[in-house]
Amino acid sequence: QVQLVESGGGLVQPGGSLRLTCAVSGFTFSTYAMSWYRQAPGKERELVASLNPPPGSTNYADSVKGRFTVSRDNAKNTVYLQMNSLKPEDTAVYYCHARPYYFGSRTYWGQGTQVTVSS
Repeated sequence: QVQLVESGGGLVQPGGSLRLTCAVSGFTFSTYAMSWYRQAPGKERELVASLNPPPGSTNYADSVKGRFTVSRDNAKNTVYLQMNSLKPEDTAVYYCHARPYYFGSRTYWGQGTQVTVSS
């Protein structure tokens, strides 16, 4: 059974940091591109960051470049999103997403974790 379980969300003040974790099971993690998306109230879901299998090229939304870092630990089947210098506009539900990189078309989503940036 495929599972993507996010954790690490919460309430943080502007300028603060959070690290999101997505623990994966049920498929060959090392062959999947992993991404983080977010969806704020009343807005469409948007791509925040993505990370391909090793050597691991990355892609970031312009709004988070220089503040967020995506990484993965293939030994632990886990992907992370380190979020620094958080802003109120980063408030959203953050979702983990898996896409096969070499072959196949089945994609997977996590259930989401709420991040709220507020003083």
